[in-house]
Amino acid sequence: MKELESYKWRYATKKFDPKRRVSNSNIDVIKKAISLAPSSYGLQLFKVLIIENQKIKNRLRKVSYNQSQISDASHIFVFCNSTKIVEKDIDIFVENTSVIQEKKISEIQGYGNFLKKSLLKKDHREITIWTTNQVYIALSYLMTICASMKLDTCPIEGFESEKYNTILNLNQTNFSSSVVAAVGYRSEEDKSQHDKKVRKSFDQLFETI
Repeated sequence: MKELESYKWRYATKKFDPKRRVSNSNIDVIKKAISLAPSSYGLQLFKVLIIENQKIKNRLRKVSYNQSQISDASHIFVFCNSTKIVEKDIDIFVENTSVIQEKKISEIQGYGNFLKKSLLKKDHREITIWTTNQVYIALSYLMTICASMKLDTCPIEGFESEKYNTILNLNQTNFSSSVVAAVGYRSEEDKSQHDKKVRKSFDQLFETI
């Protein structure tokens, strides 16, 4: 029930207090939560850029339709999905599995070869859609852990991805910005915090078959 109370507490924060910063220890907890998010095959085909530099946040705000959350939140988490899968992505997974689960590479190489055969032939569009979906699962983990720690968040899709990619030097990589989460503390001036949540009734939202 504590989780439900956290969900009731959180809202999409519209105005952050720019003077309050999230502690490094809390940022580490958020990073751990994101790392524990499930992903297809366990490959984690995404990267998360954590922006705390104020000058960069100010630049990003200009290509985020001037949303104040981008510049005023303590930290901006930019979730970037893989746009291309290469052999190295799968090799890293195999190596990590070997080390963490204390297995010989030879024991899991067959699975690695299966992944290469299945995934390396996928086209760019298919890869982009698939990996973007994975990113949203990781975003949900960020929002949940933040709510449990009484940290405010605002998920943001309203930004110019190509310009983010330029500012954050992603153009020469196999990653592209796909969704953003602002993390910090709500401003007392944010009237949205007092609004009741508007949600469909269970009868409207659910159907048991």
